[in-house]
Amino acid sequence: MLRPTQTGPDRPAMPPTTPPPAARPATLTALLGNSQRLDGGAMFGNAPKALWQRWITPDDHNRIPLACRCLLIEEPGGRRILCEAGIGAFFEPKYRERFGVQEAEHVLLASLAARGLTDADIDVVVLSHLHFDHAGGLLAAWAPDTPERLLFPRARFVVGREAWDRANAPHARDRASYIPALPGLLSATGRLEIVEGDTSATLGAGYRFHRSDGHTPGQLLIEIPGADGPVVFAGDLIPGAAWLHLPITMGYDRFPELLIDEKRALLTDLLARNGRVFFTHDPQIALARVAQDARGRFTAGEAWAAPEEVSL
Repeated sequence: MLRPTQTGPDRPAMPPTTPPPAARPATLTALLGNSQRLDGGAMFGNAPKALWQRWITPDDHNRIPLACRCLLIEEPGGRRILCEAGIGAFFEPKYRERFGVQEAEHVLLASLAARGLTDADIDVVVLSHLHFDHAGGLLAAWAPDTPERLLFPRARFVVGREAWDRANAPHARDRASYIPALPGLLSATGRLEIVEGDTSATLGAGYRFHRSDGHTPGQLLIEIPGADGPVVFAGDLIPGAAWLHLPITMGYDRFPELLIDEKRALLTDLLARNGRVFFTHDPQIALARVAQDARGRFTAGEAWAAPEEVSL
């Protein structure tokens, strides 16, 4: 069971969330996918290295370790919802090295297998956006002379309208962040829902989305309600605990000033509701309760560490 990283008495597994009223709690589990090492300067935008290296130590190539973590929601009725699929292992070796992917095997599939599951056991995959480090895990591992192949044969795929449109017609600035074959593969399944509002017909009224445009157009951040406060899958709005600090953005962000405003609004709302954020890229922390320090800066309060699989 996952226990808080802070000192003090052990805490049992995170209080379960409750989808619709009168329903029994769902179970949340953090699952690791393939990990990456990316340039620390790119990941911390205009923050100087003298500052960000206090939080994450770079290697000799100035790269920092990053997780590509997914969130599995198992509802009491048996439905399984996977929030994102990580970067996966779809890159051929030369690109795997270029983008700092650390493992050749498909780690998410191994994480599912450790829970007695396969990709065929997933009913819904929710994609915050379609950058390859969030959606590449939808594809089978690379093999020579083999075209891309979509996994998750029973799942419905949920993605926002703006994120879908961007993946189909990327800007020159972020074209390299997309997998050209993926939109066609998803469309061909007949199991794709493109979300226009803040709820999904596939997911139902128990879940809602926060929208963010600062990193990429139409990023959808799913909120899971809970008796001890909601959990929001923070995607690339807040990729890890260090990015809770409002001025910290990534060089990959489309509109950093807008992103800061979006972070402020979300974190202010979650602070008032005793909420938590789930981090997809933090190398150590899967989940943290939103807190503020004496100077009013947003920080990670009660935090839950993230070994390969942890029940939240």
